[in-house]
Amino acid sequence: MLSTLESLFKLARDRKNNPVSGSYTNKLLSDKSLSKDKVLEEINELIEAVENNTNKIHEAADVFYHLIMYLEANNVKIEDVMNELEKRRK
Repeated sequence: MLSTLESLFKLARDRKNNPVSGSYTNKLLSDKSLSKDKVLEEINELIEAVENNTNKIHEAADVFYHLIMYLEANNVKIEDVMNELEKRRK
């Protein structure tokens, strides 16, 4: 399960360092405005899906993917986020 998330973070970093022409991932990584808009859109779609009990898994996956790309595009390292979460553990 966690290996899938790790793969997404690796993909984001790899594509950021080695862009692939025509890649949607690269489009998100290079256009911070698009990346932000997609995160907001996908979160709203997830909320709607949960409230309507439809497509929850699909929309949650979209949120994870777009959030990971948004964080990487803005140089927010997952290691720093995980460290912050660890500090909050009681």
